[in-house]
Amino acid sequence: MAKHLPLYAILFLGISLSEAVFEDQVGKFDWRQQYVGNVRFAYFDTQSQSSKKLFLATEKNVFASLNSRNGDLFWRHVDKAGPKGNIDTLMVYGQDAVLVVGDGRLLRSWDTNIGGLTWEVVLDSGSFQSSCFAGVQESVRYVAVLKQTTISLHYLSNGHQKWIENLAESDGVHYRSVYSWGDGEVYAVGVVPNSHLNFVAYSLEDGEVIKQRSIEAPWLSAVPDSCVLVGAGQLVCADLATQSLYLLSLTKETPVNQILLQSMELEISAGFQPVLISTQPNPADSPRSEFFLQLGPDHHILLQINNGLVVPLRDFKPAFLVSFATTGEKTVAAVMAPKNQTACSLNLFSADSGRRLLDTTVIFPLDPNGGKPQRLFVHAFLKKDDSVGYRVVVQTEDHALTFIQQPGRVVWTREEALADVVTMKMVDLPLTGTQAELEGEFGKKADGLLSMVLKRLSSQIILLQAWLAHLWKLFYDARKPRSHVKNEVTIENLSRDEFNLQKMMVMVTASGKLFGIDSKTGTILWKHYLGNIQPNAVFKLMVQRTTAHFPHPPQCTLLIKDKDTGLATLHVFNPIFGRKSHITPPTLSRPVIQSLLLPLIDQDYAKVLLLVDDQYKVSAFPSTKNVLQQLQEMASSIYFYLVDSSHGKLAGYRLRKDLSTELIWEVVLPTEVQRIVAVKGKRPNEHVHSQGRVMGDRSVLYKYLNPNLLAVVTESTDVHQERSFVGILLVDGVTGRIIHEAIQRKAKGPVHFVHSENWVVYEYWSTKSRRNEFSVIELFEGMELYNSTVFSSLDRPHPPQVLQQSYIFPSSVSTLEATLTEKGITSRHLLVGLPSGAIMSLPKMFLDPRRPEIATEQSREENLIPYAPEMPIRPDWFINYNQTVSRLQGIFTSPSGLESTCLVVAYGLDIYQTRVYPSKQFDVLKDDYDYVLISSVLFGLFFATMISKRLAQVKLLNRAWR
Repeated sequence: MAKHLPLYAILFLGISLSEAVFEDQVGKFDWRQQYVGNVRFAYFDTQSQSSKKLFLATEKNVFASLNSRNGDLFWRHVDKAGPKGNIDTLMVYGQDAVLVVGDGRLLRSWDTNIGGLTWEVVLDSGSFQSSCFAGVQESVRYVAVLKQTTISLHYLSNGHQKWIENLAESDGVHYRSVYSWGDGEVYAVGVVPNSHLNFVAYSLEDGEVIKQRSIEAPWLSAVPDSCVLVGAGQLVCADLATQSLYLLSLTKETPVNQILLQSMELEISAGFQPVLISTQPNPADSPRSEFFLQLGPDHHILLQINNGLVVPLRDFKPAFLVSFATTGEKTVAAVMAPKNQTACSLNLFSADSGRRLLDTTVIFPLDPNGGKPQRLFVHAFLKKDDSVGYRVVVQTEDHALTFIQQPGRVVWTREEALADVVTMKMVDLPLTGTQAELEGEFGKKADGLLSMVLKRLSSQIILLQAWLAHLWKLFYDARKPRSHVKNEVTIENLSRDEFNLQKMMVMVTASGKLFGIDSKTGTILWKHYLGNIQPNAVFKLMVQRTTAHFPHPPQCTLLIKDKDTGLATLHVFNPIFGRKSHITPPTLSRPVIQSLLLPLIDQDYAKVLLLVDDQYKVSAFPSTKNVLQQLQEMASSIYFYLVDSSHGKLAGYRLRKDLSTELIWEVVLPTEVQRIVAVKGKRPNEHVHSQGRVMGDRSVLYKYLNPNLLAVVTESTDVHQERSFVGILLVDGVTGRIIHEAIQRKAKGPVHFVHSENWVVYEYWSTKSRRNEFSVIELFEGMELYNSTVFSSLDRPHPPQVLQQSYIFPSSVSTLEATLTEKGITSRHLLVGLPSGAIMSLPKMFLDPRRPEIATEQSREENLIPYAPEMPIRPDWFINYNQTVSRLQGIFTSPSGLESTCLVVAYGLDIYQTRVYPSKQFDVLKDDYDYVLISSVLFGLFFATMISKRLAQVKLLNRAWR
């Protein structure tokens, strides 16, 4: 029997649960949107006038090329997450894009035409400071890289190192900038804060120190923040304290020239750090002698250096964004100034004279639901009449990119905030007018028979009108070319479909921007930007009222909490339209440590949100008289828990009738041994269809379905692989009783786990075997059910039976989630997100702790798979085929109106939405169902029956006359 086990398992795997995506199904029920993240560096491709490429390097460690005509990706490269993949700088020259990655760890060159890696070199150790192109005779040949203690020169063609030199006096001097402008030298500039500047000139040929100079500069603290290179070797620095500009020559032994801003009738705004902006169109030539000086948040001035003097060319006030652009021999300055409350104006000015160029005004509309403009990226080009035209990309505070073309047309917008989604919910769409009429058809109990009949007739007439209008639209659209038929989804035509498969995806991003996205098409239907969000803020999104309570609008509440101070604010809005609610949320003056959504509802059918502050005082939202009365009545049955991971405490509290809290239990874990990583309960919208499992002998093994059960995951504080461990505690949230404790020795995180029904599945890294492993824990009450009507944590005399098994998984895991259906009848699947971006739908039956080592007659009767330690990965289990999701962060599941169908949204750097069918589509006809054949057969049978009936009647009549 043992010899046949592998064959039996292989046959079972090959026959059961086979599912694949056919070619005609690709993109039918799923979609993917790719993003790059918040932009740090951006360059237009200036090789030709008609070039369509826009190169971006982002905070998500992504280097990408966009099509400037429509905003789509040409290609994209996603580097490692974290500091190792951080893009320090991006420089573009011709077909070469040079990046310094990982704090000076790598130097890379990419071919901008195809996005291929040209070369890559590993740099010497040291913290990266600056880099620049270097060349001679208007030809760029080298890349100079400045580190904390060294400067190196590399060939642009292959990356080979030409020379490397140690920086002079690098222990005391902080070298921060490197410059070159085609004179055969490269300059390293360092500063001793508030003391002096150091200039060191190196020969491009052999790295020999040509000259070295030290200049007293007690007013200077940092070179990159306060100084720019202007003209042929002129370093210009601005100082707030002295209200002055300082001119320093890198090539000549001349004294520092101090120019008081007061002499030019200029003044830096109080408390504002001045900013200098210059341009160097050709890396092998000197920078332009013109530069911008920002004197305040909305005040810029264009200056020029002429024979050692600073000449003002034009004063721009108000103007909050400026940028230089070059085409051919012409350099222009783009200036964005406010026009009114809803728009800004963009104008081009000649950099030589400050004169405004005619017919260059572009109006940029300000999105009332977006952020303010933050940066400008301008692409200038020459028109046929030799005038200057331009295109511009505007980056706003909410990480959005908007491409504008003359005379002010918004070509496309990319919402890069969606590259960092932190939480989301799916909300049912509202009913249509006809559906709402049908809902009101049943009326109230007080309605009489006649009114009910009239309502029935009116609703049927409305349905008939809607059906005729739908038929007319189909007929009208059929006469048009397919390209002219518009099926755009808007808020106005949003309505719930027959099986509730189309929903509103409400997404919250780390930048503080909220989105409402149609789950069927991925169209952004509304957006709203919340300003003044701290970078370390945490969000919790709760649906207080769904669309089921017509005519009351749906309501969502977003809790925004500062991670450092704990202070929180509430944002209440309509999830369908994105509008802020007229309900005023309470002002939270104390830090919030816990929030929970209660099943209680107020008179407007909104669930009650309970907030607990750091003094353990409770406040409710909404806090009407009816709500407070319900809370007092049900206070004894409201329990909640608090986690203090820094002290290793897990505490349970109960609400009193006076709305104060009472500590009823506490679990303390020694922090010197282990720390709490995560605590998770069961999903409140999860339904369990079956209370038990039918055994092979027809007996029933009942599940331990404790709705108050908490899964607590801990990790050892000792990182040594021999002493490290991962622990999981199953704690009753009402009594604090530890139901079960499991420890995986010689293991470490990160731990991903799912808590559902009567089981917990968690994944970890085994340091002993150097592999990823899954463990599953299932709890059962036994063969007899203690109480079949209601579960009470206070009345559980017998501990549950615990079964556990572990499996080897051949890949690391990024995230883990379980499918969710409306009634819980469909089999559970685990959705496993892999680092490759693939999402695998793993049947829960493969993670069954009752899998026997040797198959028996009873185990076959239960369809239990024989135990095998290796967990297989089958290609047809991947639900996103080739639509990988980069940097997968989370998976969200939601039930649909069909019991067989679960809606899945995966988010990370990309967003992917699809449907999964864990038990196949048992409640809906297939797409290739032959309606014509079945209809023809039915009509044929009908007519054959009628003819046969007529013939039988004639035959009986003739027989009667005989």
